[in-house]
Amino acid sequence: MPTCRLAIRRATQKIQPSTASRFPLASTSCANQKRTLLCPVPASTLTLEEKYQRLLAIIAKHGRVAVAFSGGVDSSFLCKAAREAVGDNAIAITMVSPMMPSDDLTTAKEIAALTGIAHYLVEDNELDEPIAANPINRCYFCKKIEFARIAELAATHNVRVVLDGSNLDDESDYRPGLTALSELGVCSPLREAGLHKADIRELSRELGLPTWNKPAAACLGSRVPYGERITLEKLTAIDRAEQILRAHGFRQCRVRHHGDIARIEVGPAERAQFFDPVRLDTISREIKAAGFRYVCLELEGYQTGSLNRVLNQNHSIEPRMDANKREYK
Repeated sequence: MPTCRLAIRRATQKIQPSTASRFPLASTSCANQKRTLLCPVPASTLTLEEKYQRLLAIIAKHGRVAVAFSGGVDSSFLCKAAREAVGDNAIAITMVSPMMPSDDLTTAKEIAALTGIAHYLVEDNELDEPIAANPINRCYFCKKIEFARIAELAATHNVRVVLDGSNLDDESDYRPGLTALSELGVCSPLREAGLHKADIRELSRELGLPTWNKPAAACLGSRVPYGERITLEKLTAIDRAEQILRAHGFRQCRVRHHGDIARIEVGPAERAQFFDPVRLDTISREIKAAGFRYVCLELEGYQTGSLNRVLNQNHSIEPRMDANKREYK
């Protein structure tokens, strides 16, 4: 794929202080909108630069937008694009909860400062039922709550369109959260522009975003097997254990929570770093201190969505949730 040449506009917006507020659930006015592709040419035939220009046009047509900002590769890139497309008419909103890895919040604040986008925080416990019960469609309920809260905060800033950072690759895995986004009318411009993860990483690199090579991220709840209850204690232990691994130089890492057992997954190329008795002893001791009795290494290494492998592919899921009452059925 040819390297694109992108003019990086320097952000000059004065950064507004982040705030932490609580808001009731609401829906975004972007619901059920009909989207018309701005270019009839299939995305697969476009160059990387053409896809980026399509993305800017898609964002620009909405006028004022709020980016659901997790601090990951995709939403960081979307913040940069939104800032370029509509300037001060773009804001970023981060949901802060026990499910969020602590490092991601730090990254979100850094990217907001780098791009100049106004950044706001909204807090939620996200450990009420049915999320705490950890059903296989847990992500549906999380996203339903998260994006409804983001939409409500956005509305207080006269913004009616919420953007999320899902891309075309997200359609290849089990993602019940996409159903919630569709029901709430959240817009997914990266998917609409035909962007894959590799495209987003390359464009992020061209735009000077430090997140271009950041490892894939997911909420801490994804480390707990479906059906096993999610608690604050478990999430805290997982977050601490993963920080320990990163402090030892592991970039791609997950700590899966199996009761007293911490099952470590690292990138396949990083597994050999464990074959040092001193390092093994040190990591084992530190992770046990984080809240585990036993520590083991997944020999296959990190695999995205590894806990999804236990799902019965014939199981039919039709989640429904009243976003205003937090009731599910």
